[in-house]
Amino acid sequence: MSRHLLIIVSVFFFQFVNAQPGGILLKGAISMPGGQPAVAATISLLKAADSSLIKIGTTDTSGSFSFADVKPGKYLLSVTAVNFRPHWSATIDIISDKNYYQLKTITLTQSSNELAGVTIVARKPLIEQHIDRMVVNVDAAPSNIGASAMEVLEKSPGITVDKDGNISLKGKQGVRIFIDGKPAYLSGEDLANLLRNMNASQLDQIEIMTNPPAKYDASGNSGIINIKTKKNKVKGFNGSVTAGYSQGFYARTNESLNLNYRNGRLNTFLNYSYNRNKSYNQLSIHRTYRDTAGQVLANFDQVAFMPRTGDNHNLKTGVDFYASDKTTVGFVVSGFLSPENQQNFNTSYLKSSTGVVDSIVYSTSRAHNRWKNGALNLNFLHRYDSSGRELSADLDYSRYGSDNNQLFMNSSFTPDWVKKGQTDLRSVLPVAIAIYSAKMDYTHPLKKAAKLEAGLKTSYVNTDNAADYFNVVGSAEAVDYDKTNRFLYKENINAGYLNYSRQFKKLGIQAGLRFENTNYRGHQLGNTQKPGSDSAFSRSYNNLFPTIYLSYAAAKDHQLGLSAGRRIDRPDYQDLNPFLFFIDNYTYETGNPFLKPQYSNNIELSHTYKGKITTTVN
Repeated sequence: MSRHLLIIVSVFFFQFVNAQPGGILLKGAISMPGGQPAVAATISLLKAADSSLIKIGTTDTSGSFSFADVKPGKYLLSVTAVNFRPHWSATIDIISDKNYYQLKTITLTQSSNELAGVTIVARKPLIEQHIDRMVVNVDAAPSNIGASAMEVLEKSPGITVDKDGNISLKGKQGVRIFIDGKPAYLSGEDLANLLRNMNASQLDQIEIMTNPPAKYDASGNSGIINIKTKKNKVKGFNGSVTAGYSQGFYARTNESLNLNYRNGRLNTFLNYSYNRNKSYNQLSIHRTYRDTAGQVLANFDQVAFMPRTGDNHNLKTGVDFYASDKTTVGFVVSGFLSPENQQNFNTSYLKSSTGVVDSIVYSTSRAHNRWKNGALNLNFLHRYDSSGRELSADLDYSRYGSDNNQLFMNSSFTPDWVKKGQTDLRSVLPVAIAIYSAKMDYTHPLKKAAKLEAGLKTSYVNTDNAADYFNVVGSAEAVDYDKTNRFLYKENINAGYLNYSRQFKKLGIQAGLRFENTNYRGHQLGNTQKPGSDSAFSRSYNNLFPTIYLSYAAAKDHQLGLSAGRRIDRPDYQDLNPFLFFIDNYTYETGNPFLKPQYSNNIELSHTYKGKITTTVN
């Protein structure tokens, strides 16, 4: 029975760790009074409880719209279109009994053509379409006030975020996140924590590039999202303070302070944000295990409750010195601190084929995580003249660390709750990452609305990952040498690029070529009990990455676009680590040092209508 118990619980934990909930597809259509489709109408999906924005979209040429990955709950639809009255739907109750909802067609009502007066206000549009990217202006959406950077991304076109903070762009995971043109160098939970830590009041624009130009790193088949932060250019002293509160099952707060002083040749700025977040996951699972003939072997039922509390502090401050009207030198210091506590309480019932309880496993775990990051940036910009010819350079140093301490306690019981045994495990999982990079970019305008860009970049990443495990018996601890691990990884990438662009009346063209040289080395250390596990591996390779973009203004309201490019997906250092990474008593994963990068050739055709709705095939 103990072997039977181990197999079933092992399968459960593996599926539990890797589970991804599926979303619900919500579809509908908008028509005009005569029955014709309402093209380019703006559709907002709102929470029924407080009318907060969940997603925004527009109708296509058939008047149809859709929202993917909608969670169960009560919602409203807000519909706006030029020359028509705003429309509010009745409450839409989405439940999890099906994965597809088709709404009844909504018919708009014509608005009056009489205008009492006209007020012209200069305001950026929410979305701008460029030849090589889509730009979202964060301040153009009032619903972004008090939100985090992660929440802003969730509302942006083509972007979805799952419950674990994994970001997808047009259905593809593995998207690269840049901040002010610099890669975040983080992935998974570390990246999600960074984005939850940033307040929307610090953000200026979100640049979405499904096929990034040659100026950007070629890594990432899913594209790049570049988050541009604010830097105030108004002279004198100015600032803002924001505070936000939201209430779900638990309360959450967001506060931020933005200060800026500019006078003469000096500009200083400081951005600080704090948020406190308490959340939880609740999971109920039923499984039936069968043999090859389809006969029931066993049943499994489990209920888990997983609360989490975090305090996040984020700081960015810097100085810009205007040495002359053409030359600027800047220095920026940034960082965040994020302590977090997690708990897990779950009860698992292992049953026979007839549903009789054979045994019970009660598991608890406590984890204290402390993420911290510090970064320094020295930047230089020289504008030669008013034509756009300029030279820029950046030197960056960043250090990222986390301390993760966990305690797993697993108790097994008979069906009448008589304790049979217990296994406890404690882990200490520190991570230290140092990142150095330097880059230089040059822009040179040419005749006939043409432009040439060129640049060089080098980066170096040094990672030290440790995993120390201890078997706990009473008050005594013993090192578990089968699981204890330390992995060192170093990576160097050198790159150069050329990019050319020109506008021929209605036709725009941009072409680029990027060269990258990659070198990495990994070292898996052994321990006193397993010296034979000490091993090292290294690899070097060179690649060329071409890109091309075409845009054509076919008519006043119609713009066509075509882009093509080559990308690379390099394995992360975690994927190369050959030692076991322990998740719980029954689940582990291991990397493969012989993994090679994968390459993709991407082509995308797009159509933009009135600058509001973009349809793509890729």
